[in-house]
Formats: sequence, C-alpha cells, structure tokens
Amino acid sequence: MAAPERMAEASAARTPDRFDAIVVGAGFAGMYGLHRLREMGLSVRVYERGGDVGGTWYWNRYPGARCDIESQEYSYSFSSDLQQDWNWSERYGTQPELLAYANHVADRFDLRRDIRFETRVAAAEYDDASRLWTVTTDTGETATAPIFILATGNLSTPQLPDIPGVGDFAGRRFHTGDWPREPVDFTGRRVGVIGTGSTAIQAIPAIAEEAKHLYVFQRTANFSVPAHHGPMTDDFRAAAKAAYDETRRLARTTPFGIARFPAPTRSTFDVSDEERQEIYEKAWAMGGQALLFSFNDLLISEAANETAAEFVRNKIRATVNDPEVAELLCPDDHPIGTKRLCLDSHYFETFNRKNVTLVDVRTTPITEITASAVVVGDRPYEIDDLVLATGFDAMTGAARDIDIRNGNGLGLRDAWADGPRTYLGLMVAGFPSLFMITGPQSPSVKSQMILSIEQHVDLIASIVGRMRDAGAKAVAATADAQKNWVDHANELAETTLYTKANSWYMGANTPGKPRMFMPYAGGVGRYKETCDRIVAEGFTGFVFEG
Repeated sequence: MAAPERMAEASAARTPDRFDAIVVGAGFAGMYGLHRLREMGLSVRVYERGGDVGGTWYWNRYPGARCDIESQEYSYSFSSDLQQDWNWSERYGTQPELLAYANHVADRFDLRRDIRFETRVAAAEYDDASRLWTVTTDTGETATAPIFILATGNLSTPQLPDIPGVGDFAGRRFHTGDWPREPVDFTGRRVGVIGTGSTAIQAIPAIAEEAKHLYVFQRTANFSVPAHHGPMTDDFRAAAKAAYDETRRLARTTPFGIARFPAPTRSTFDVSDEERQEIYEKAWAMGGQALLFSFNDLLISEAANETAAEFVRNKIRATVNDPEVAELLCPDDHPIGTKRLCLDSHYFETFNRKNVTLVDVRTTPITEITASAVVVGDRPYEIDDLVLATGFDAMTGAARDIDIRNGNGLGLRDAWADGPRTYLGLMVAGFPSLFMITGPQSPSVKSQMILSIEQHVDLIASIVGRMRDAGAKAVAATADAQKNWVDHANELAETTLYTKANSWYMGANTPGKPRMFMPYAGGVGRYKETCDRIVAEGFTGFVFEG
C-alpha cells in the first residue's frame, strides 16, 4: 500500500483529537505559545517535525553556529526566575548552549507532554459551520481546535541551489540548515562551500581549521563585522542579571528590540570626517550590530550608508593579504545593512590561509555539479564534501509548505500568490482564528526574535482572552485592516534602502517568489505602540464571530 493511502486509511480510522489550540513548531515561539496558553487553562497540542525542542537551534548545527544577538538579550523575559537561574557562559550563545537552554526551558515548564515530535503537519482546513480547524499530520493523525497557530519560524525551510547536478554529487553533502545530529569531521578532506551568507561566514573559519583544502564559491560578497565573541565574565553576568528589568523595558522601545542599541540621534554628516571615523572605529571595537547604530540615516540615505560601507571595505582590505582576493570579498552591489549584517569570528582572516581558495562565481558562474566536483565555467574543482550554505525560503516557506485552506477552500499559498499579506504579521484576512507568530509585516527578523516572539504570543493570548470573555467562537482580521496595514508596511519599506538589495528579506533568493520587503521596517518600538493602541481601542481590525 502506498504511503498516501496508508495515511488516508489511518486518518479515516481515527476520531480526531479535540483541543482548544493547535500549535505548529516547538522552537522558542512554539514553546512560549504552549506555556502561555496553558497558563490560561487551554488544552494545547504542539506538532514538531524535529526530534526535540529548539527549532532553529535544533536544525542548524553546522560548525561555528551561534546567535548574532548577545546572550543576555537573546533569551526569554517572561520568567524572572528563569532569567536569574540560567547562566550564559559566552557573550554570543553557541548552538549547543542555545539548544541546552531550549531543553532547560522545556524541562522547567514540563512542555514536552503536550508536544508530538517527529510529526509534520501536512494540511489544515477550516470549517465555517463548526468554526474548527482540522489538522492532518504526515503520520495520519488528525486533530481539531478553534485556534490554529503557526510557530514555524522565519528561517526554517532550507533551500537547495538551482544548479544542474546538485543531486548527483556522490560525496558527502550537507545543508547548513539541516545539519547532521552528530559532529562532522572534515580532517583531511577537500571541501567546497557554496554560499557566503551569515551561516557560511560562521562555518567557513571552523571548516578551514580541519579541511585539507577549502574552496569557497562566492557569488555575492557580504558585509561582515567582528563579533568579538568570548567567555562571559562572572561580573558581567551578575550585572546583566541585576539590570534585567530595565534591559527588557528599554529593548521594547528600540528599533530592533535590543536594549544595547537605542535609536541613534545624529546624522552621518552632522560630524566631521575625523569624528565619523572615530565613531566607526569604536563601533568596530564593540562588535556585533553596533556599526548600524552609529547614525540615524544609515538605512535611509545612500550617501550616509556609503560611508559605513567603505569603512568596512577598508577593514577587509587591511585584513586580507592578497589585494585581488580582498577586492572580491568587498561587497559592491548592496548598501550595508540591507542584507542581514553578518557577525564573524576571523572570517576574512581565513582567506590568508594556504588551504583556502576563494572562487568567484559571479564573473564565471557554476555550470554544474558532478559526482566529484563543482564545475565553474569549464574548470572542475574536485572535492570530497559539499556544504550548501544556500539559505532558506524565508518568512513564508514553512507556512506555504502546509496545505492550509479556509472555509471556502482557498489555500494560503493562493492567497499569497502575489506576496504575503497580513494584518500586523499576525493574521490573514479570510482565514479565521489562524495566527502566525512573527509573520510577514511584523518586525520578526529585523528584531531580537525572542522579544518579538513574546510580544506576539502575548498579543494572541489577549485576543483569545477577548474571544473567551465575549463567548465568541472565532476571530478574523478584516480585509480593510489588512490592506491598510500592508500599504503602511510597504510605504515604510520604500522610505528605506532595504528595497535596494536582492535579499531574502525581499524574497530574491527564491526563484519565482514575488519581490516585496517582508518584515516591518518601522521598528519594534513603533510596532508595539501600534499593537497596544489597537488592543486599547477594543481590538481594532479584528472581528469576533459567533
């Protein structure tokens, strides 16, 4: 019997389980969603395709993987005891420590009893009469709930490159977004890495330390700044814990949800060339995202942006010994910050190693991948291992992977055929009681993700609480509210430089995907003020049904 037939037979033989809410995904969004709804007395079922909690940090185990937000901010704020009890060991959380943190949270709040692991949600369909969502999994299980929540993440659908023969490679092949559970040893191996985005920039230095030879196939050079990663001292940790209340309060008022980086007040050209250079040098020494917060016009003025871009290019030229290689590593096709600004640990220094070769595939593209080589033009580069750091179908990929249909049979994929449209990045008009955590047109990836996750989950909890108080059976976003919000988000994006880059923010890395800037460019503080006002005004733009 074929797999689809077995699934259908199993589904038909079972009575659907009934819950108050169904959540897809057990990363940081799904875990907090489960905890928050359970606190409200709701019965919740979470489905997770991975073998355990952690989401991004469960799948992305590539060498050098770590967060680009400092540990004491990239963490939950909903529990003061959790903040005080957990001890971060390093300035930027590494993948193993972040996964350990996720597991600690799951244990502490007994989350796993409501999570079905290694279970992928295949379809979800809404029934107008019963006002219930019916969810079907790849195991044939079905469940119903009036509330359906996508906690599927913004970068959770790995994307293979559109290169002939990519499936024919006979050696070991890895994708950074779906790395093996066990460590991979590259000692004595010839390794090819395709891609030079944020994951590659973290992985390349680590792989280079082991590989016999590493070939880096670069189509697009990216801006990267030093993380200055290192151990967290006891004094720093104690000070961070003592200041948590104020840190969280400040973070919610900033553009990116990071307390350390409030909105800058000066323009790039309000200072002399010498003072500007000093400000950039201090930001470079601080590391992390500091450079982008040096002035208030770096993401709206091309002239201002170019001063920061050229500063970073000069740092690359001063670091890389071979001038030709240095120029290839200098980005020249997008303003700095309009693609995700990468953080690295000795990335550019890696190209001074004798066992590392940078291959320019923008001038001469990759023509094919054979069983043993990456062929650039007509030149084969023989390799033993192929690492694909080729990114994700960002923002919408995970939601589109599920066959989600409303009461009229309209699929979410069809509703988003011309690009994603949401109200607040939270709901889609025409799809009642379907919520997204950090969806398109919310700050999401342009923010400290856990802060935005908590804000969205708390907003969903407020809406669900209003439903319960009003005796409503469903809630929906109005078409007018959605249109006005999307128009507002697009207008904001057009005032920035973000639309100047062919980035995954724009969907440019996915063939056939409509081009639009998907995150909300207005900043975390402005977004939160808007949501708070909507709630205070009686949930403007939402209709409570039944």
